[in-house]
This record gives sequence, C-alpha cells and structure tokens, in this order.
Amino acid sequence: MNSPDYDDSTAFLGDWGPFQRNLFILLCFSIIPNGFTGLSMVFMGDTPAHRCRIPAALNITDEWRNASIPLDEESGFSKCSRHRVDIVRNYSERGLLPWVDVNVSDIPRETCKDGWVYDNETYISTIVTEWDLVCSDDWRVPLTTSLFFSGVLTGSVISGQISDRFGRKIVLFITMGIQTVFTFIQVFSPSWLIFCILFFIAGMGQISNYLTAFALGMEIFSPSVRDIYSTLGVCLFFSIGYMMLPLAAYFLRDWRTLLLVLTIPGFFCMPLWWFIPESPRWLLSQGRVDEAEEILRKAAKMNRVKAPEVIFPRHQSKDSAGSLKTYSLCDLVKSTNIRCITVLLCLVW
Repeated sequence: MNSPDYDDSTAFLGDWGPFQRNLFILLCFSIIPNGFTGLSMVFMGDTPAHRCRIPAALNITDEWRNASIPLDEESGFSKCSRHRVDIVRNYSERGLLPWVDVNVSDIPRETCKDGWVYDNETYISTIVTEWDLVCSDDWRVPLTTSLFFSGVLTGSVISGQISDRFGRKIVLFITMGIQTVFTFIQVFSPSWLIFCILFFIAGMGQISNYLTAFALGMEIFSPSVRDIYSTLGVCLFFSIGYMMLPLAAYFLRDWRTLLLVLTIPGFFCMPLWWFIPESPRWLLSQGRVDEAEEILRKAAKMNRVKAPEVIFPRHQSKDSAGSLKTYSLCDLVKSTNIRCITVLLCLVW
C-alpha cells in the first residue's frame, strides 16, 4: 500500500489548497454521525424510577392501593415486588385500614405480575419502559450495549481488510449506509431481540465508517496535514457528535423519535459520494495508475497548480503493485515492539 515516492510525486499539489480544505471538511463531517450512535444508549437505555403496577380494576380503597407497594429501607418504594393483591383486596373488602388494623409489613410479597408504572418526568419512553427491562430482566440493558460494541469490534477487524480489497471510498459509503439505514430500521423494532440485532449491525457500520474515513484522509493528505487530521480533525468532529447527542435528547424524550432524528445527518452525508474521491495511493497500489492520476489532476486544477505530464512512472507503478506485501492480524504480535504497542492499545481502548 505504501509507495516510497508517493509524497514526493504529489508534492506539486501543496499542503493546504482548496482540494485539501474541502476534503478535510467533508471527511470530518462524515464522522459526526458516529458520535451520535456511539453513546445513544445512555439515553435510549436509561432506567427511570418505577414500581409495580396495581391494576385499576382491582376493587380496593385508596389507602390500600397506596400501601400495596412495600417500603424498602434502602431504596424507598420497592421496584420489583408488591404485597399480594388477593390479601390486600380481602383486607380492603373487610374495611380494615393499613397500619391501623393490619401490620402491612407482615403481608407476603409477590412479583410485578401486572407490569410496572414508570416515572415520566424525565423520559416519555426508553427501551427499558418499552420492553420492561427491569428487575429480573435488568441484565438486558448492559447486554444491549455490549452487543453494540461487539459489532464495533467485528467492524474493526474486518473493515480494514475489506477496504484494502475493494477501496476506501466504496467501503466508506457502504458502511455509512449500513449505519444509517439499520439505525433507521431500529426505530421500528418490534422487540428487544430485533433491536439488539440491528444495533449490532449498526455498530459494525459505525466503526467501519470511522476507520475508513480516517485511512482515506491519512492517505490523501500531505504529512503536515495528516497530524492535524488524525487529531484535531476526526477526534474533534467525533466529539461534536457526542456533544450534540445530549442536546437532541433534552428536547426529544421518546427513544424512537430520538433515534429517528439521529439518522438524519447520515442521510445528508450520502451525497458526499460525488465530492469525496478514492484514495490515489490505494489506486496506485492496485496498479490503477490512470485513475490515480486523474484524481490528482482534478485536485491540481482545484488548487490552481500545474500537474506534471507524468505523475507516476508506469514501470515503477507496475513494479509497486506487483510486489505488494499483504498483512494479517498475526502481524500485530509478530515482533516484540509491535506486540507491546498492540497490548497498550488494547488496554487504552
């Protein structure tokens, strides 16, 4: 993938012309939706205050209805149990008063057989209130997040290999489409299981989009711009997505509406296909010299500089393409130095 003379051959473009500025901005904007998806579960999966539902049709007095939820010393009203409603109803029908005629704490408890009542002060709905992911099912909320990041892990492993095979640009926009479309389909999830499957796939697209945009910019920009792009560029715009998420969640308290709005930037990014070029460095590595030179000549025209008659000597390009060395995950532990770097990066992430 690396051509030793590539930076020298493309030096005529300069470091920061209109071509580089436009591409820098467009690639950074394509990363903003990744920040939305990465932390959306903070709001979609939040658990509001809740207690067992006492059926409205249950014929008991208001005093007994209020006393039906046990009091726990640490958490206040119990979230996962209630006093047995058949006993409560019997006491109510006999005209006995809670704590006056009956010691309520002695009444046996039962699970929330009629579901839960949730506090709507902060949220209209979350996936927790939608599918009752509380009490014995509260493990499903962290599992949902874990499944998303399992998709992120999967996308991290395969996206680089796929973009090496098929190109940066096509993988960037396919994974951008996967993230956007599957997040949109999530809005209509009929069950928690379907939501998790779609979330896993969205996670694959989310990280693949990010990594491919990162690689594309690093291969096109000059060495001086790469440092800015890899730090201030992608990281700042990823953070902008993070920062816009709580703002959207503040005004949109229903998880389906919030998720729907978060897909909009992704759809706006799709037309960037006509403005973001393929990586000339990748094209050169594939022996597609004419296509690489065409992109660079258009870039030179945008920067108002003259491109040389021959940018890449044909014999050099063919030799480079024919002698390409391929790498695999095993290379991450091949030498002592790379093993240390791999372990450190795993710990950091």
